[in-house]
Amino acid sequence: MTAPADPGEVHDFVGIGLGPFNLGLACLTEPLTELNGVFLEAKPDFEWHAGMFLDGAHLQTPFLSDLVTLADPTSPYSFLNFLKEQGRLYAFYIRENFYPLRAEYDAYCRWAANRLTSVRFNSTVTEVTHDDRDGVYTVRTATGTAHRARRLVLGTGTPPHLPEPCRDLGGDLLHNAHYLPHRDALRRKKSITLVGSGQSAAEIYHDLLSEIDVHGYQLNWVTRSPRFFPLEYTKLTLEMTSPDYIDYYHRLPEATRYRLTAEQKGLFKGIDGDLIDAIFDLLYQKNLSGPVPTRLLTNSALTSARYEDGTYTLGFHQQEQDTHFELASEGLVLATGHRYTEPPFLAPIADRLVRDTHGNFDVARNYAIDITGHGVFLQNAGVHTHGITSPDLGMGAYRNSCIIRELLGAEPYPIEKTIAFQEFAV
Repeated sequence: MTAPADPGEVHDFVGIGLGPFNLGLACLTEPLTELNGVFLEAKPDFEWHAGMFLDGAHLQTPFLSDLVTLADPTSPYSFLNFLKEQGRLYAFYIRENFYPLRAEYDAYCRWAANRLTSVRFNSTVTEVTHDDRDGVYTVRTATGTAHRARRLVLGTGTPPHLPEPCRDLGGDLLHNAHYLPHRDALRRKKSITLVGSGQSAAEIYHDLLSEIDVHGYQLNWVTRSPRFFPLEYTKLTLEMTSPDYIDYYHRLPEATRYRLTAEQKGLFKGIDGDLIDAIFDLLYQKNLSGPVPTRLLTNSALTSARYEDGTYTLGFHQQEQDTHFELASEGLVLATGHRYTEPPFLAPIADRLVRDTHGNFDVARNYAIDITGHGVFLQNAGVHTHGITSPDLGMGAYRNSCIIRELLGAEPYPIEKTIAFQEFAV
């Protein structure tokens, strides 16, 4: 039997997980005395993609997409206030670059998290139950603590995804999320194969290519995509990250939304155009003194993998030619993205959660996923219901404003309804 820290206390909500989106919610609810919430995070401190803090790596969204600004520009938890307190606001101004460095953004999030009273680190959630009599959820942690609340906000994030052929493969393969701690060991190998073609893959390829003549490895970059897609970042396309587009997308038939989910990946999983150009320029420069031992292969889907005697043998299907080929490589980096995995602790309340015909959460327009339509809310796992706005940092403050409206029954942060010049529906 576990007992709550305060048996008589019932929170308005419990936030589970502390990525940027729930952290933003914590910052926006901190000054609201009408709301009593607590945020539980398994890790001992805030951490956001620490394995990808490559020199010069930056966000693909501008600083206004911080934790709070697009909901409350006056918030003390803004990125600009962080810079001011660090004595770096003028340096950022002179830099004249709206895109924060990734390590800088992580430091900002840590700064914000350490100023909050509602965050509980080292709190691994093990079970969530619901009492139908009083309508209260109980969230239990590995330390034996229990927190009771009327609502839940799930922000457990999207863990690294490994392709089926590479699960339980053995050896020292790594996902790009763990690249930096293993980079030195990787560079000592005779050959390295990188699978995937998003921003992270491009950053790693550029990083490894820059040292290829120093270490002398063979470097392969393979993707199933038809080409190395740039991130489309024109302004009318950016209007698809808007309340207007969410309204339109959410009303589409389920089958249409799932089709668009596959078609629109290039709108939020593409490569920064400047980085693509930098890769080409680096290839050009290094080839001046002779052919560089590197291959870039598109249209090639990973279909099989085996590991023996320190070497991976990877099978690929060239989809346009409908042919199969193999690559042998000592090192293997999988830049294969992140995917939402439903946390096991939700099992006891599974009957309270609504699903679509694909078995995924049927996320309502207000981001609720429970049978009441206002009891359990979901962060960043709704591409199939809310389109490309789901993982977009710039829409985090908007979504949190909507969730706060549901939690409070009022709108302390005014929510924009229509901002797009174009019309998505007829």
